[in-house]
Amino acid sequence: MKMLESSLELKIQGRTARVGIIGLGYVGLPLAVEAAKAGFSVLGVDTDAVRAAGVNRGESHIADVHTQVVRRLVESERLAAAASYDALRGADVLIICVPTPLTKSKEPDLSYVVAAAKGCVPVLRRDCLVVLESTTYPGTTVEVVKPALEASGLRAGSDFHLAFSPERIDPGNKTHAFRDIPKIVGGLTPACTRAVQTFYEQIVKRVVVVSSPTVAEMAKVYENVFRNVNIALVNELTLLCNRMGVDVWEVIDAAATKPYGFMPFYPGPGVGGHCIPVDPYYLSAKAREYDFHARFIELAATVNDSMPYYVLSRVTGALGARGKTLRGARIMVLSPSLKIIQLLEKPGAVVTYHDPHVPSITLTSPGETIYSVPLTDETLSKVDCVILATDHSDIDYQRLLDKAPLIIDTRNRLRGNTNSHVVRL
Repeated sequence: MKMLESSLELKIQGRTARVGIIGLGYVGLPLAVEAAKAGFSVLGVDTDAVRAAGVNRGESHIADVHTQVVRRLVESERLAAAASYDALRGADVLIICVPTPLTKSKEPDLSYVVAAAKGCVPVLRRDCLVVLESTTYPGTTVEVVKPALEASGLRAGSDFHLAFSPERIDPGNKTHAFRDIPKIVGGLTPACTRAVQTFYEQIVKRVVVVSSPTVAEMAKVYENVFRNVNIALVNELTLLCNRMGVDVWEVIDAAATKPYGFMPFYPGPGVGGHCIPVDPYYLSAKAREYDFHARFIELAATVNDSMPYYVLSRVTGALGARGKTLRGARIMVLSPSLKIIQLLEKPGAVVTYHDPHVPSITLTSPGETIYSVPLTDETLSKVDCVILATDHSDIDYQRLLDKAPLIIDTRNRLRGNTNSHVVRL
């Protein structure tokens, strides 16, 4: 028998529910825009007052979200932003989209999630829905977010709805639109699940329901650990092929012709992005609570973490073949791989970077901010080596080939090129 719809579900279906999104980064802003486009009144909260003010001016700080779309939604009063949680009073749906980084010792850092949950306490209402989207270890929603919210005196599952729905944002991916990517949802109770399912059904084409928030959390971590393990496999194969004098890229291309049972993964200078380098450590930390050591997953993370050091050795060898050393070498990195930059600077290399999408970066040690330099004939003429760490589509690769004296191509972006000054990973 079909359950009667709650007042919250009716509000959501009628697009009269007020939506609050905490964190306006690469996950929160696209979600806020999609919810506003679907007809909801959306308020985004970000502790970065400059970022919030920019959204209120109709500006986008996310490459995948067009400024004109943000401006149109702000002008139509569907989207607004604030730097204070007080602005969320009256919200019917609260969605937490904050970072979940690692500590220096590679342990989970849930401080942003905890702060967001505590920030929701004064504005929490009966019959509202709270959703965690931040990627995290299985159990976070129930063990961390739930007790933090219940400090309000309201009980999750009876007074308000609580659920987890993992973000599946892939920055820069122009193939899969937000609405086309299925959304996994898992609620604390069946009523919580119905509420969160109803909400995301207004925004995406397909909602996949699982039995609990913990299952949804595990599914997200598994998605990324799957990629991490397979990248580690091909990275290790790269090291072996290099030692054997075999072209690993040719090996992969040949294997990829098999029409079943194989999925090509490609080596690189390390694992980047917002989730893949982090999730294995979140999962292995949780596993240790159960006296279980995820050795296979931890080994894959270790292999991938070693790749920047391998890149360093390739740069050292290529410079050495040209009678140069790292000390004093002028090296440009495309684009800013923080680990590679720090490894290069340690023995005395002078490092710059170019990235059309990242105007500046702050190095963790010594906390120095450096800025992207233009990719011009002049800048290329002043370097000893260029490391191609990311294969952006809007880089002038012909200029790179013509003007750079030495290129370390870690992405096989210059495949088929036989120039002696191009060294592949």
